[in-house]
Amino acid sequence: MSDNDQLITDDNSYSGSDSESESSLNDSGSYESSFSDCSSDEETESSDDLTQVRNFCELDITNPPSPPPRFPFTANPAVHLNIDLSNGTLQFLDIFFDDNLLEIIVSETNKYADRTIRNSNLRRKSRAKKWEPTTKNEIQVFLALNILQGIVKKPDVEQYWSKRHSTSTPFFTKIMSYRRFHLIHRYLHFSDDTKFDAKTHECPKLQKLWPIIKHLNTRYRETITPERDVTIDESLMLYKGRLHWKQYIPLKRSRFGIKSFILCESKSGYVYQLIIYTGKDTLFDDNYQHLCKSSQVVMTLMQPLLNKGYCLTTDNYYTSPELADILINRRTDIYGTLKLTRKDVP
Repeated sequence: MSDNDQLITDDNSYSGSDSESESSLNDSGSYESSFSDCSSDEETESSDDLTQVRNFCELDITNPPSPPPRFPFTANPAVHLNIDLSNGTLQFLDIFFDDNLLEIIVSETNKYADRTIRNSNLRRKSRAKKWEPTTKNEIQVFLALNILQGIVKKPDVEQYWSKRHSTSTPFFTKIMSYRRFHLIHRYLHFSDDTKFDAKTHECPKLQKLWPIIKHLNTRYRETITPERDVTIDESLMLYKGRLHWKQYIPLKRSRFGIKSFILCESKSGYVYQLIIYTGKDTLFDDNYQHLCKSSQVVMTLMQPLLNKGYCLTTDNYYTSPELADILINRRTDIYGTLKLTRKDVP
């Protein structure tokens, strides 16, 4: 056998290059060996026996066999919206930040501001005494200014309202005063703290953001039915504040930040669902508690797409024989890189 060959057998032995740190697990390593003679255009029938999906076999990568058939794809990829491109791009933001979400933000912000001001011993000239209830339109303007600050970079927020000719940004002053922007930023709230109970809340560590996260995940799923090929990976949002589940991932551009597990459509990159990592208390589907954490991530994210013939791509953090068994028995294909030290890898 040549140096490029890899031997995967079912006698718990492995033969290959000692320097090999990861391997590739695709559909051919998960189906019965009888499928190796099938054309890649063929698809499995619903009556196929999947009880022996973990039959490992020898593969010659210089002359690979035909890929096994894929499960029939029964979903109907579509965008569930009526979009008129002549109406501009703002309508795409409105899909996710809709009236329901804005009403939550307005209501919780006003309640939090009233409660805080009422229970505080304010100074005579405190800005908080000039607080007035906010509205949906004002919150939209506030969000727009925050987005614009990510485009127009300045070292300090106050400088966006600077009156100096050399550093002024007149647009900000025309849209909203700095005092009003500061007050909204100070009292911006998304959940009712008075109703929070750590023992009964779905995700206590994210309780201040939970209504937003839950709403966006719902809108992501309702807006699009993804195409057949999907993928799962991590995303790191830059954050250098104090947070005990803050992550350090040197290979990511941000390096420090808040990690999310994201399920995306491979072709467009559309985010279909996400899970924010919060340490050992990260919220996963209770039905998969017996699995390792990486498999819990995959099964929780893939839950709405199971038994429909989707094909999932993963990296070696997620891929394992255990996960392949579960997904294939749920009529979902999987392929990706595989750590040779994974449990059950021969």
